[in-house]
Amino acid sequence: MNTSMWTADQPLVSLRDVHKSFGALEVLKGVSLNVMKGEVICIIGPSGSGKSTLIRCINALNDIQSGSITVEGQEVHDPNLDKLELRKKVGMVFQQYNLFPHKTALENIMMAPLLVLKENKAEVEKRARALVKKVRLEGKENSYPGELSGGQQQRVAIARSLAMNPDVMLFDEVTAALDPETVNEVLITIKELAADGMTCILVTHEMGFAREIADHIYFTDRGVIVEHGPPSTFFNEAKDPRTKEFLHQIL
Repeated sequence: MNTSMWTADQPLVSLRDVHKSFGALEVLKGVSLNVMKGEVICIIGPSGSGKSTLIRCINALNDIQSGSITVEGQEVHDPNLDKLELRKKVGMVFQQYNLFPHKTALENIMMAPLLVLKENKAEVEKRARALVKKVRLEGKENSYPGELSGGQQQRVAIARSLAMNPDVMLFDEVTAALDPETVNEVLITIKELAADGMTCILVTHEMGFAREIADHIYFTDRGVIVEHGPPSTFFNEAKDPRTKEFLHQIL
């Protein structure tokens, strides 16, 4: 990916008037937002408001009908873009962990750097062990996904994404499928990543977490960004009636 033109005073991720339809259904209706390096952005909103679609467009899992999305100055939907190059830069963690069941936690974390980046096995293993520690799973290196709780599997999935040394991490409702008692251990991991300076874009319905971690919150409804701002003003001084109603229902 040609990043020579990009400098840190420009947005790391930039969306400009993005439209996305599935057939006749327009899911994103002109979304624009900027994410600076090291920033943590939370996208919240009712189900079906386009949140997951939005972040899936950032790493080209979904195409777009019009508008522009750039990562480090590179147009994501340029037909000539090597999607593999893009996905090295943009890590993604989903609601479902998608771990390989017949590989251990450590093997799951090592797979992409070995197969995709063709890196040295000893180096990859060293990094993977450090990541296991980072997500607080020491002692579980040789456990298979089926032997781990949902929260532990999700932390392996986060470590697996980090193993590619991405510049930005996308999190799509990563706690939605978890038992309430394991939600927190995943949120703590994300919080620590953010504190380390990782650029993060999160779709979440954990409002307390969003308030605590986000530099900026975007509220989407029916495919548009209705309102956005830093948590202090967003939660306390929401202006739009749709935002107020949403917050009233969930807080």
